[in-house]
Amino acid sequence: MTTAEDLQKAIALAQQALGNYSAFASSTQDSGAQNMFAGMAHDMERHLKQLNDRHKTVEQFRH
Repeated sequence: MTTAEDLQKAIALAQQALGNYSAFASSTQDSGAQNMFAGMAHDMERHLKQLNDRHKTVEQFRH
């Protein structure tokens, strides 16, 4: 079973990836790359929401 600690690690990594993708989108002049990285950042925001929701659920059962 996925533990709260595992989820916390995944959340931290996803937040880091989101920051990287956003920075990449901002730092390039290539509109294709901007769109790609912006799309990846948007996807990562969705992933973060899902991870956070799951973390809350695991924490509820833990207590």
